[in-house]
Amino acid sequence: MKTLNVIALLFAIVVLQNTNLFSQNANQAFWVHEDQVKPSMQKEYEAVTKDFIAACKEHNLKDADWATASIDDGKYLSISPIDGMTDFDKNPMAPLAEKMGEKNFRAIFDRFNECYDTHRDYVVHLIESLSYMPNGLTTNTVGEDYRKWHFFHVTPQNVTSLRDKIREVKALYEKKGAKQHFRIYRNGFGSNGDYYLAVISAKDAQSYAKTSAETDELLGEEGEKVFDEMMQYVHKYESKTGRMRPDLAYTATTDLKD
Repeated sequence: MKTLNVIALLFAIVVLQNTNLFSQNANQAFWVHEDQVKPSMQKEYEAVTKDFIAACKEHNLKDADWATASIDDGKYLSISPIDGMTDFDKNPMAPLAEKMGEKNFRAIFDRFNECYDTHRDYVVHLIESLSYMPNGLTTNTVGEDYRKWHFFHVTPQNVTSLRDKIREVKALYEKKGAKQHFRIYRNGFGSNGDYYLAVISAKDAQSYAKTSAETDELLGEEGEKVFDEMMQYVHKYESKTGRMRPDLAYTATTDLKD
């Protein structure tokens, strides 16, 4: 099977095992807030997001950094690195509400609430040992905001076998010196089902397609074989397309002292 636009986000793992990942330093956890925005409200959603970021900057909100991604199906993801489950007990927005005043703070979120009917929170874990980025693992791919997400859903009995196949895929990419890089994530607390996820960055859709075709050719029959074997352990495959949105992200400033 072709690389499925290459590198499939292979996903999987029993939910009870996910909490153990917090103790493994190599696997960074991310808290994802997902808003399913109404098609007619996407412009308003982005406008209120920018107003919210402006308020965060005006009042110098600390300890609240997030990246934002938009998906073609109308979902917007706010993604924040976390150290562990105790981060869920924190309220980084409390200082902002105090500085803005409760009325003004609530007014912004009332505007947000008009933009969607459903939203949720969940955790994913970046798995360094399964990811392929020869120049250094990073989620900040400058100049490559286009994203392709490949989800490989798996049943509990096939988790280990699928993980082993992901290792084989990475080894093949290393052996061949493939130019297309990928990051592998595993679902965590609050996710829907078990899966591994492969995320690929590119400049745009055309660049992604070109590099994918080149990778398919480079891997050849050996690549087809390992991907065919991998798919035997996949319960359901899906892919999503979108891009990172630096204009909707926020990074707290650092006070510099002599």
